[in-house]
Amino acid sequence: MREIPEFEFIKDYKHNEVLRQSFFSLAADTFELQLERWYEEGFWNERYIPYSYAEGNRVIANVSVNLLELIIDGVKCTAVQLGTVMTHPDYRGRGLSARLMDKVLEDYGDQAEFMYLFANDTVLDFYPRFGFRPVEEQLFSMDCPAGTAGSAGSAEIRKLDLSISGDLNLISALAAQRLPVSERLSVSGAQGLLMFYCLNVFSNNLYYLEDEELLAICQQENGQLEIFDLISTKPLSIRETAFKLADSSTETIVFHFTPDDDSDGPQLSSSSSYSGGLFVRNLGSRQYPPDVKHPATSIA
Repeated sequence: MREIPEFEFIKDYKHNEVLRQSFFSLAADTFELQLERWYEEGFWNERYIPYSYAEGNRVIANVSVNLLELIIDGVKCTAVQLGTVMTHPDYRGRGLSARLMDKVLEDYGDQAEFMYLFANDTVLDFYPRFGFRPVEEQLFSMDCPAGTAGSAGSAEIRKLDLSISGDLNLISALAAQRLPVSERLSVSGAQGLLMFYCLNVFSNNLYYLEDEELLAICQQENGQLEIFDLISTKPLSIRETAFKLADSSTETIVFHFTPDDDSDGPQLSSSSSYSGGLFVRNLGSRQYPPDVKHPATSIA
């Protein structure tokens, strides 16, 4: 592949402070991502690999690789999720993102069963050029009848504070050892992504159920309980846990992942199509499953 003479291709440079800080600045300017603490706490691990172009010591374009496993119907499949696709405004229109995509496909195009990403509305025509197809997701919910909240038993629920080292260590330990939240569709090896969400997106929505030793990421507003993730090292009943998290004002519970359809799972009262910008490129014989929701806390 012919290189662009004035720019240098670089990857996996997290130990280079100058390039790392430039990457952080580009991510903050492009997506308002704050990555400094995530790095300082040790959550940038070997599964996260930026592919970038630099001009001198300035990162000007990037496509990041996340090495993961998808659990589909109980079977673990190798996967690559792409994220943090960005180009500095001064360097757009030069094909830098396309060249980085080509480099990623050259390195990982035949090494995983799935490659996928979540795109925003401005680039929906870009990814099909590389063999990605759009996939519609399902958002699952269930009713919470009056008197049901707390009916599964009393729970000691403590709101966590990430300024307290003990709480951060607790979340990190659970994230590293968690069981899949669903056998239908889960993501394994996503501790780094989960910790980013805990630090930057849901820092005010972290609750620890003492009796179950379970971390719930959720928020309630206008009668709707949104559950983004349930992190535990032991098997759990999603339905019972959801009712413990609900209160007297809860009318509907929405799951931002795919609940299992078993006798102990939630009685789903409805599901709706959800367009989250998911694009999938199948690299093996397995197909990405229909009618599922990729876990919200594992989106790069």
